[in-house]
Amino acid sequence: MKIAVVCANGKEGKLLVQEAVDRGLDVTAVVRGENRSAAEKVLNKDLFQLTAEDLKEFDVVIDAFGAWTEDALPQHSTSLKHLCDILSGTKTRLLVVGGAGSLYVNPEHTACVADGPDFPDVFKPLAAAMAKALSELRKRSDVQWTYISPAADFQAEGEKTGSYILGGEEFTVNSRGESIISYADYAAAMIDEALKGNHIQQRISVVRA
Repeated sequence: MKIAVVCANGKEGKLLVQEAVDRGLDVTAVVRGENRSAAEKVLNKDLFQLTAEDLKEFDVVIDAFGAWTEDALPQHSTSLKHLCDILSGTKTRLLVVGGAGSLYVNPEHTACVADGPDFPDVFKPLAAAMAKALSELRKRSDVQWTYISPAADFQAEGEKTGSYILGGEEFTVNSRGESIISYADYAAAMIDEALKGNHIQQRISVVRA
């Protein structure tokens, strides 16, 4: 299996590459500048400049793009659209590092985590941008996509426990009532999904066991 990690120099991107390398997988880091990941194979190119030709050899493309500033938030949609457009009609699977704000908190799927009164105002623009990108992704029946939402408490420096619970569209907590996942455990869940491919054209979620 050949895997490409787009935006491999980011915090989650580097852990995704490391997880793939540790499992002996054939992984290529897609980065704009100097490669700072553990990948030996590198494709130096901006995400928005990638072409269908660039990605045709890969079985799985993992999108680890992230934008945080207000002016860059629309790129969650435009970057995902670009990747979908160049993978359209191919067998290459697209796995997306998603957000937790769009997870549903009721069985009717009419209310999301980000709608709650305790959701921090500072994260609402990001959550809205990522939710919009997911909504647009759901319309792409021409792409073999999977969107993976982390738990509400997504810890960049959290330990790798090697254990997680796979959830679906709804907000999930573990047996201790926690919605927490480390970047490292999330990376393990993502690579597991890359290998298994059990959730084509679905949004799933992951929380620490």
